[in-house]
Amino acid sequence: MVSRPAPCTIRTVIAAFSDYLSGKAVDSPRLSAGLICMHVLGKDRLHLLTNPHQPVTDSQWAAMLSLVLRRGQGEPAAYLIGSREFFGREFTVSPATLIPRPETEHIVEEVVRQFARSGPFTFADLGTGSGCIAVSIAAELPHARGIAVDRSADALSVAARNARRHGVADRILFVQGDFTSCLFRPGSLDCVATNPPYVSAAEHAQLSSEVRDFEPASALVPGAAGTEHADILIPSAACWLRPGGLFVMEMGCSQGPYALAALNEPPRTWQDARIVRDLAGLDRLAVATRSAYQCEKTTQC
Repeated sequence: MVSRPAPCTIRTVIAAFSDYLSGKAVDSPRLSAGLICMHVLGKDRLHLLTNPHQPVTDSQWAAMLSLVLRRGQGEPAAYLIGSREFFGREFTVSPATLIPRPETEHIVEEVVRQFARSGPFTFADLGTGSGCIAVSIAAELPHARGIAVDRSADALSVAARNARRHGVADRILFVQGDFTSCLFRPGSLDCVATNPPYVSAAEHAQLSSEVRDFEPASALVPGAAGTEHADILIPSAACWLRPGGLFVMEMGCSQGPYALAALNEPPRTWQDARIVRDLAGLDRLAVATRSAYQCEKTTQC
């Protein structure tokens, strides 16, 4: 249990919560304590830094303590406060969605780089979750129109809320569906951007309890190998994209050679296939351009 400090101020509360969380198996104890304080007080980080001696009331202490105790049980801070920053914007999250991660921002960077000087284009975000990819692309590129797909109605509700929050709801269509099935007409898209499930069953068992026990497993694990959805998406996207269209897929850091080999397999539906590394130097994205090769009608189309 956490004892209420005396005096009870922003500084002493953050210190008490940090000490408590440091004894638990949670990531970034002090950051978590600060986020919870900001959330309850309705203030930003600058306010906490410049007003360390501001008193914390009884009701504020009680609200903070309730969240900190849940955090001590491993519940992610983003779920506790209901939001996470992504590409410079705040996104609502819930246990129905994955928590957006910095490495996924590379997907948005690739799309913006490709289409910043283009005319209007249509993209699909497959497995949209919180909508962070689709909403960020639409917010960065006013000439973009997107289709965001997810199997979860609860996740789509969160994504639609984020689209309204950032003023792009009129340019994104949210569709409940399975992106491993036939979704789009051949040659109907300019871009496919996706962060599909790619964690193997064995890897999932080794993840931190914060991820393994709280984030939706269906959004993380496609099957035993972790590459099951990539095996479907690569040929499917080749049919859905127009020649010259962009394919950007996040993947596990050990899956680069596998994805690159799949993109270079005959028939040559892809060109300029490459792997993009994240800021940690790990393989993170598979990127390719749809070639002019005409794919035959398949079950993917």
